[in-house]
Amino acid sequence: MKSSRLVSVFLFVYATILSIGSIICKDSNNLVTNQAALFVFGDSLFDAGNNNYIDTFSRFRANLWPYGQTTFKNPTGRISDGRLIPDFLAEYAWLPLIPPNLQPSNGNNQFTYGVNFASGGAGALVGTFPGMVINLETQLNNFKNVEKSLRSELGESEAKRIFSRAVYLFHIGANDYIYPSLFANSSTSQSNSKENYSGLVIGNITIAIKEVYKIGGRKFGFLNLGAYDCAPASLIIDRTKIGSCFKPLTELMNLHNKKFPNVLRQLEHELSGFRYALHDYHASLSERINNPSKYEFKEGKKACCGTGPLRGINTCGGRVLGPAQGYELCENVTDYLFFDSFHLTEKAHRQIAELIWSGPSNVTGPYNLKTLFELK
Repeated sequence: MKSSRLVSVFLFVYATILSIGSIICKDSNNLVTNQAALFVFGDSLFDAGNNNYIDTFSRFRANLWPYGQTTFKNPTGRISDGRLIPDFLAEYAWLPLIPPNLQPSNGNNQFTYGVNFASGGAGALVGTFPGMVINLETQLNNFKNVEKSLRSELGESEAKRIFSRAVYLFHIGANDYIYPSLFANSSTSQSNSKENYSGLVIGNITIAIKEVYKIGGRKFGFLNLGAYDCAPASLIIDRTKIGSCFKPLTELMNLHNKKFPNVLRQLEHELSGFRYALHDYHASLSERINNPSKYEFKEGKKACCGTGPLRGINTCGGRVLGPAQGYELCENVTDYLFFDSFHLTEKAHRQIAELIWSGPSNVTGPYNLKTLFELK
């Protein structure tokens, strides 16, 4: 019995050493990892704090309490009470938290694990909240700067290995449809039909995917657009129908979600080695909005933090009107699907991340992210 226990202990220690060795090794002055890196592009669903470092309005930042209250105990720039979807995915992939690209303390050592380029409010179009966010084109340019830095620091061969094995995660486009819905004078949306406008949004996303592919990216993760037409902020846009989803936004997002999978299938045919995971975020979010108790939420349509009907006015932390104006905050954040008027709680992010990581093909397909990370 004692010898059996000793063998078990020895095997556990040996496996632990092998595991640590597979994660990190020192190569001269550079920290090199055998784990596949995670590079993140997108909007507030993924922004880990980049907007803290740009000149923008408070509505696009989450650097005020109670943001960050659950896990970090302080605001980090994540627009939630705690961790975001990429934070959980990094954990599942045995990676550290992926840092925001603009964080001043960053160095190439962190970049070998990946970088987060996402920006709250960002769109695929340059004209979406112009001058206030880091749009997709600029995020791509920032990625190219990181690429050059790593190639210079690590050498061509090692950098190539990192970029070819990495997973590239995208969630972008929702703000391109939200922006003209809020600002009817948006020139780009006014001069295009709904069909053409969605084509512009998806076209810019496609360009970004192809640019990453040219640099060496082969494994991509995507979320379609969530049911933001039914978020607390959208439910109060039409004051004559409080609680009803905002139909103009519904039509645009449904059109996008119908066309985007076809584009990915086409890219799979065009680009050798292109592999992707597409999570049906619209379905998973709609399910939780409409059936909150099934997913252990008490509130699916009312925000935890904000003011007004359904706390749908985005005053959480004083982001819009200033701290002096005040805001309401729920007692138990785990009861809520939405933390503020548009953004989810950490609990919701964990549930969605689990579906992206290991969900079946009808939820995340044709691959899930776990499979992509395992692909050599």
